[in-house]
Amino acid sequence: MNQIHAPTRHADLLARLADIAVRVGLNLREGQEVVMTSPVEALPLARLITDAAYRAGASLVTTLLSDDRQTLSRFRNGRPEGFDVAPGWLFDGMAQAFRQGAARLAIVGDDPSLLAAQNPEHVSRANRARAKAYRPALELITASAINWTLVPFANPAWARAMFPELPEEEATSRLWDAIFAATRADAPDPVAAWEAHNATLLARRRMLTERRYAALRFRGPGTDLVVGLADRHAWMGGPSLALNGITGNPNIPTEEVFTTPHALRTEGHVAATKPLAHQGTLIRDIRVRFRGGVITEAHASTGQEVLERMISTDEGARRLGEVALVPASSPISRSGLLFLNTLFDENAASHIALGQAYKKCFLDGDTLGEDDFVARGGNRSLIHVDWMIGSAEVDVDGLDADGRAEPLMRAGEWAA
Repeated sequence: MNQIHAPTRHADLLARLADIAVRVGLNLREGQEVVMTSPVEALPLARLITDAAYRAGASLVTTLLSDDRQTLSRFRNGRPEGFDVAPGWLFDGMAQAFRQGAARLAIVGDDPSLLAAQNPEHVSRANRARAKAYRPALELITASAINWTLVPFANPAWARAMFPELPEEEATSRLWDAIFAATRADAPDPVAAWEAHNATLLARRRMLTERRYAALRFRGPGTDLVVGLADRHAWMGGPSLALNGITGNPNIPTEEVFTTPHALRTEGHVAATKPLAHQGTLIRDIRVRFRGGVITEAHASTGQEVLERMISTDEGARRLGEVALVPASSPISRSGLLFLNTLFDENAASHIALGQAYKKCFLDGDTLGEDDFVARGGNRSLIHVDWMIGSAEVDVDGLDADGRAEPLMRAGEWAA
């Protein structure tokens, strides 16, 4: 466990991914600091990103490492009262760095089953404590105060979970191939490929913002859901302009356009179209019912206890903070893979997210006060958990204020 794995046969592509992280994801500015978090397994990529950041003019790159073995030790050996403790001092320091202009970069690639055998109550308490402590830093991210991005690394444990029938080396190689394809690192000119892709996402989100739909209606097997949209909402996706004046891509990869639902206006029932990997558990066949914006019933064929704990985190955890549209023909969907990682799986299908909403998904989000954010329908929560509700069997309509419907997606594809 926790050996450092580098995809030696993909060395050039890994360097390209590092370049994408700095030039496309962060669009790093000369003199800017970078605060990076990384699993120890991802050190090869973290080092290449550090090289790329300094070449781009970074003044300082600070990397904070996490280690699965130490994480497991906490849940196996820690005292029960310790699961309500989080390093607030560390997160306060990160928030201070962001206030002073630092960019945020996270390398992700967790073992989806790392905590599967651990006490779910302890996992839930630890996550809640961490969410509370991290909130000052997270609010700067969700408000787009800074340029930030997430990029993947093929942790062998992640690869084993995706391809359990393959030897570890072959499984990891297959995951790397999928990552390089999804992030466009394998394109002849990755930065140019991202520029073209971003132009498509920009056009789509501008169209949706201009249409000013009052709600979206999803219909498909097990689903008839009306998601009311927040007042004066705006659609986002692809490149994002931060309040510090820098335009970057928060997620590498990304295929979605998304906005903020109204916290009080979701009605109907919906069935997940893909499993959700959450806190080391694979939650399958999620089915929920909304009334007045709140989940009143929630069921899953596996992971029911974890689902219930998730939506009981706080009052806002039963309400929506995001709705996103993704065509069923997206590259990640076409791969036919279940990545067991939200960064990828949310870009394979249209989805909703329970919990915290984004201020940037309002027309004047950069100046929106907290009271106005809530008054317009923005949801507040310690969590933000995306799960997939779209597929080639799901249709989506845009509804105007009078309830008139306009086709947006048919059989999972854009209707216009």
